[in-house]
Amino acid sequence: QVQLVESGGGLVQPGGSLRLSCAASGSIFSINGMGWFRQAPRKQREWVAGITTDGRANYADSVKGRFTISRDNAKNTLYLQMNSLKSEDTAVYYCAADSSVRKYWGQGTQVTVSS
Repeated sequence: QVQLVESGGGLVQPGGSLRLSCAASGSIFSINGMGWFRQAPRKQREWVAGITTDGRANYADSVKGRFTISRDNAKNTLYLQMNSLKSEDTAVYYCAADSSVRKYWGQGTQVTVSS
């Protein structure tokens, strides 16, 4: 089992920045890729960014150039640096971790971009 706990969400003005963190615990050795997803009100959950164990990152077109995903394997922590935030980035952000048998999810953290 893997447990994921997100933190760092909040209210920010358009153009502002936030950094989300996701602390992983449990069977860390079983984790392969990790990533961030988000779900806005009345919309389906969508993939935001992903990173492999060796640090290769990929991003959704909607956040490319504004968001940066990173991981600190020594601290078992995943990050999402979000810059130039827009109102359409408002959502609950979820951390996810893939093992060979299943995907694990965190409980989510709310990000609200509003003036």
